[in-house]
Amino acid sequence: MFCRAFRVRSNTAIKGSDRRKLRSDVAAAFPTLSAEQLTEFIPNKEELNVIKIYSHKGEAVTVYMNNRNPILFEIEKALYPTVYTLWVYPDLLPAFSTWPPVLQKLAGGADLMLPGVVVPSSGFPQVERGTLCAVTLLGNRAPVAVAVATMSTAEMLAAGMKGKGFVVLHTYTDHLWEYGDKSYPPTLAPLVTDPAEKESAEDEDEMEEKESVISFSTDPLQQVDVGDLSLKEREGCAVLMGKEELHENRDAGTAEDADTEIQQETEDKRTPQEQMDALFNQCFFHALKYKVKKSDLPLLTSTFLRSHMFSCCPAGQQLDIKKSSYKKFSKFLQCMQHQKVLQVKELNKGVESIVEVDWKHPDIRAFAVPEGFSSTSADQDRKSEDKEQAYHAPEIIPLYGVSTKMIPLFQDSGHRKGSILSSSEVRNIIINYVKTNELVDETNKNFVKVNAVLCDCLLDKSEQDEVSNLKWDDLLSRCLDRLQPLHQVTFFGQEPIVRKGNIEPIDITVAQRSSNKKVTIIKNLELYGLDPQCVANILQQKVQASATITPVPGSKDRVQVQIQGNQIHHLAKLLLEEYQLPRKYIQGLEKAPKLGRKK
Repeated sequence: MFCRAFRVRSNTAIKGSDRRKLRSDVAAAFPTLSAEQLTEFIPNKEELNVIKIYSHKGEAVTVYMNNRNPILFEIEKALYPTVYTLWVYPDLLPAFSTWPPVLQKLAGGADLMLPGVVVPSSGFPQVERGTLCAVTLLGNRAPVAVAVATMSTAEMLAAGMKGKGFVVLHTYTDHLWEYGDKSYPPTLAPLVTDPAEKESAEDEDEMEEKESVISFSTDPLQQVDVGDLSLKEREGCAVLMGKEELHENRDAGTAEDADTEIQQETEDKRTPQEQMDALFNQCFFHALKYKVKKSDLPLLTSTFLRSHMFSCCPAGQQLDIKKSSYKKFSKFLQCMQHQKVLQVKELNKGVESIVEVDWKHPDIRAFAVPEGFSSTSADQDRKSEDKEQAYHAPEIIPLYGVSTKMIPLFQDSGHRKGSILSSSEVRNIIINYVKTNELVDETNKNFVKVNAVLCDCLLDKSEQDEVSNLKWDDLLSRCLDRLQPLHQVTFFGQEPIVRKGNIEPIDITVAQRSSNKKVTIIKNLELYGLDPQCVANILQQKVQASATITPVPGSKDRVQVQIQGNQIHHLAKLLLEEYQLPRKYIQGLEKAPKLGRKK
């Protein structure tokens, strides 16, 4: 389920009432947990987050986070533990063992087949069809996957250990695991040592006697027997070769300088999260020292990140706040504010700005420009960077969600309520449904016969007794109208964001004030990644008129730009030509003043 990247819809802190409900749901789902373990698992005061995501197949999943690690995920009101949870409570689920090389296949999205399950001498745990199980590797009791049994223990044995045994939902090394701190599984000794495990242990002892030095790792991907080395030719095990060669080079490396080796080892010891924290610190001080001027203040925090910090990122690396320990850029800035590097204030509701910077701060003064950057070139390229990299028009794709009323029409294609589809996917599903059910009118192929499902899903009550055929275009347009409208926005250098409803266009209106004066008002710039203050400054310079930022009436977190005079001609040139926004996302350009000849 998480073998491919998922899309995050929302990330919020859990409320007190929801926390108590979650604790009761966990107690009902996992009755083996004691009261003390339950309190430790769902603590009273520590921060818990609820993250709504969409899998790559469009399935809606709820993920619960504790200490920046996913601990549970919920699908259709059913709770499942993650590998992070199972490493703390390894006996929470009945466990089945497999061979270490199989993990690569499971992480790639494959289900666990019965021939790959190791039969212990003590026998399998007794499970029924649909039982939630853990998958471990031979010799280590720490689970590496969460799966659902497709048959009972008796049925597995009766089938001669052939066929599909478990549907795998989540594995170590998948994208849900990557959303946490990416730690390795612990090494837990098996409760009952099987003969096969004894043989493997004896083989390891013999290898230790023959080899002078063998490095130990808790990563199960490295625990591969000599007989499995043929798997190196496969793409999935390319990581194994890299890790084995790394250990060999470390053991045999005597030709390199000692300082270089120490530096490489310290870099390798840093977790990906620590590396992202260091990258954020580097780009932050680089941007403050060489990009931001006192005249730029106050500066929107979003503009500082997008226009200044991103351009300071070294080639081949990318800033991603979710992969850092801060998770939110506002928390990163709070940390810098505690260090008295800068001061952040909320000048408008929901919009934070950098209002003051301590240019004499020791960290800013001591910062040295990394290799590949120079302060001179950075200042020289600033204007071109602001034009080319400061703003890129977002990619906007209309999407559709399957509503409750439309489920009968889409369930045959494997979709359920909440599944997200593009217009082309909806069209293909409707065409396949019509052809499969032989609904094309034989006398006129431009029409489709309306069966019971199409009647309930697409026709109004007044039409159900009158309409028996629909044109193809009418059929598809009715289907799209009855689906839940969504849209996906992808900003430059960021992950796609899926929002409900259709995206609101940039709204341009001309209002009349006292003394017959006119003002131009621009709304919804933030939806397209535009900084309202930046747009106001540019317009003020172009038309030499006063421009201000005011809150949108009736909205808490949006602002609008107000500039004197009817400036729609200048706005059209700015939005269409410079920012290259499509005309269909701009509303009100027709209100531009007509240019007449001067007499």
